[in-house]
Amino acid sequence: MLFLAPPAAAEPAGGQPTLLGTYGAWGAYQGMANGRKVCFAAARPSSSTTVPANRPRDPAYIFVASRPAENVANEVSIIIGYPFKPNSTAMATIGSANFEMYTQNDGAWIMNAADESRLVESMRKGADLVVKGTSGRGTQTTDTFSLKGLAQAIDRANQGCQ
Repeated sequence: MLFLAPPAAAEPAGGQPTLLGTYGAWGAYQGMANGRKVCFAAARPSSSTTVPANRPRDPAYIFVASRPAENVANEVSIIIGYPFKPNSTAMATIGSANFEMYTQNDGAWIMNAADESRLVESMRKGADLVVKGTSGRGTQTTDTFSLKGLAQAIDRANQGCQ
């Protein structure tokens, strides 16, 4: 799958990040946010479905970001391409492991921060990550992200933050 750079509004770096390399479905990036270094791996879904079918939405992205100045390492976030239903959760699944995510506007993050390292390890070992959510209009979405190249992309992005 050809990787496409994240839109400016979704960039954790707040400006144009530098592509450090492409690994499978993932890109590794480095940039600056408020004068501080940000490094991240990002990918688009390999497949997306909606119920009802063919509902329009903006592109979806998944990020694994590190912000050394804030002591943040490998934070997983998703930009889903539509506003989530208020007060709803999304579910990320890798194999038999499920990770509940809280939602705000068009973003989702791990519900229990203590599970973040387990999520990242599952992502490094898994083949696909499936994210299910519901839009503010009631559309149910399923996005599948290939995890091929994720480990290399995270490692390369984090090298840029050292």
